[in-house]
Amino acid sequence: MSVQISPLAESLSAFLKQHNYSAIAVLVDANTKRFCYPAIKNILPKHKIIMIRPGEHFKNLATCEVVWQALTDAEFDRHALVIDLGGGVIGDLGGFCAATYKRGIDFIQIPTTLLSQVDASVGGKLGIDFHGFKNHIGVFKLPEAVLIDTVFFQTLPELELRSGFAEIIKHCLIADAAKWNIIRRRDLNQQNWDDLVPHSVEIKKNIVAQDPNEKGIRKILNFGHTLGHALETHFLADPKRRLMHGEAIAAGMIAEAFIANRKGMIDTGLLEQIEEYLFSIYGRVTIADSDLEPVLMLTLQDKKNRNGQVRMALLDGPGSCAYDVPVTKSEMRRALDYYRT
Repeated sequence: MSVQISPLAESLSAFLKQHNYSAIAVLVDANTKRFCYPAIKNILPKHKIIMIRPGEHFKNLATCEVVWQALTDAEFDRHALVIDLGGGVIGDLGGFCAATYKRGIDFIQIPTTLLSQVDASVGGKLGIDFHGFKNHIGVFKLPEAVLIDTVFFQTLPELELRSGFAEIIKHCLIADAAKWNIIRRRDLNQQNWDDLVPHSVEIKKNIVAQDPNEKGIRKILNFGHTLGHALETHFLADPKRRLMHGEAIAAGMIAEAFIANRKGMIDTGLLEQIEEYLFSIYGRVTIADSDLEPVLMLTLQDKKNRNGQVRMALLDGPGSCAYDVPVTKSEMRRALDYYRT
């Protein structure tokens, strides 16, 4: 998999010159069609636009059917290309559709959000949500290329930047203590994205290269995601309480750092650094007593679990992370109570 961080006109033109595709489709939603598609429209040869509805709640089988039907109606063969132009939903769903259409056609990712550039587009995890469970159906399949251009950040609201920043924080906490000590002293609007994007991409690429199918060390990329995904999934059903991915993962990182501290894996100083900084950026998610049990039940569907036991990726020092750490329901409940108070 080639990951290129450069002006998009150069990288996309170079990629297309190296390949001879029978047909090209560009997958967009209403937002990326308006704000991002103009950046590639004139670079592409004749192509088909497939537009889906934006949002995590449309990352499902019904939307896949729309994409598969559009490819079928356009008579795309196995020598065609799908270009996923958008954030994590577009990349996850578009890659999954390409990887399964006629047993697999090529696709490339052009991530347009901070979150998708530093996380979702790199690593070949593709999938959709199923009956309320996040990323429950999917495959591992690397794109032919990931083309990254930070120019798209000019179109993003601060909420989107904040959401993506959570994954940058995670990468620093699990793999680069020095960088963590730099970013935690800066507000969101003081961060250097041109430095942090390639830094995060390099961390994730290196980890994925060691463990493409998440059998071992790649699991550390899930720090904050066991409870974070459970919170995100729980609140997804209520439009008034729905969380951005980064908001949920920030909450998950605080709660899971608390568990690591109680297990003696990290000291209280690091826990306090994490919670102080993350609360300053993300605030506090309101978790009612009635939310606790449904959230805890959702952790039982986490993909890292084994033999019915919840397994977490937990920090075991600054810039270091362990994986497959067994965690009990009572430990998770205490962590959520700690987060709430």
